Amino acid sequence: MAPTADTPERRAFYDKIDKKNLTALWLSLADLVTPEPRSACRAASWRFQDIRAYMLEAGGLITAKEAERRVLVLENPGLRGQSKITTDLYAGVQLVMPGEVAPAHRHTQSALRFILEGEGAYTAVNGERTMMHEGDFIITPPWAWHDHGNPSPDPVFWLDGLDIPVIQMLDASFAEHLDVDEQPIIRPVGDSDARYGQNLLPVDHRGGGGTSPVFNYPYARTREALERLRRTAAWDPCHGLKMRYTNPITGNHAMATMATFIQLLPKNFATATYRSTDATVFVPIEGRGRSIISPRSGEDVVIEWGKRDIFVVPSWHRVRHEALDGDAVIFSYSDRPIQEALHLFREDRGNA
Repeated sequence: MAPTADTPERRAFYDKIDKKNLTALWLSLADLVTPEPRSACRAASWRFQDIRAYMLEAGGLITAKEAERRVLVLENPGLRGQSKITTDLYAGVQLVMPGEVAPAHRHTQSALRFILEGEGAYTAVNGERTMMHEGDFIITPPWAWHDHGNPSPDPVFWLDGLDIPVIQMLDASFAEHLDVDEQPIIRPVGDSDARYGQNLLPVDHRGGGGTSPVFNYPYARTREALERLRRTAAWDPCHGLKMRYTNPITGNHAMATMATFIQLLPKNFATATYRSTDATVFVPIEGRGRSIISPRSGEDVVIEWGKRDIFVVPSWHRVRHEALDGDAVIFSYSDRPIQEALHLFREDRGNA
């Protein structure tokens, strides 16, 4: 849509209606209804070794209890000051030092944890603890009491992914703090997995919420599944071998607002070009490689990544992944469940 001509009479009209909290749609329509997705979100990456060093420095400056959550926020360079890694998702790296507890609280925002480094720490969710291991995907459902503790001798790091910008946009944020650091534990470790993660359900279970009742998806089990599936050699040209985490009750995404994925790229595998409307955060947990991201205009962005590094591909940007020096395993998350529910999700596999 071409911009409208400016005249003294029109400017006077715009000034007059502005005093009544009115504005002319034709002045902004081209920015509101765009031919393709368009935002300030940019392709970007973060080296884990850099984050790790800064986090340990922060560990000497502030305790987990004082900070409530000792986290460094990954801010998209095109969205600085907004605590966003994409236009509607949040990402941060959290550190819990040996002997620390991140105090119990709850909030309406959904949270995922992807464990980057360390063993022996735990997350407690609604009265049940689960132990953390590298590569585990752990869910904190909305409005669930949760705290984190680290009785191990080593620091533990994980990626936090939350739908904070979505809840902020909806103006639906609530939060509460428990009057003790650690919530009472009323169920044994593994209780939710036994009830819901074995192709079984309690006999009196009714319905299912938007979040999986299994809140820890152990990496050992996930990796074994990928290894078994690779024997079929059914490699998708755009994804290699890519699986999504699911809610065992509904079969849908494991979380209502964020989709989570794990994919295997065998050594020297190069994907075909792919793009989709869900801006996606990627975290390799094995291997080394590169991703070539093509914006709608301008030069390609080449991101070299290794284990635990983090990078983001904006909406409707073409991307190709290449695995180097061995197999690569990559965790990722996006806002795809929201887009699918609203019938907005679109993908381009290079043939559309």
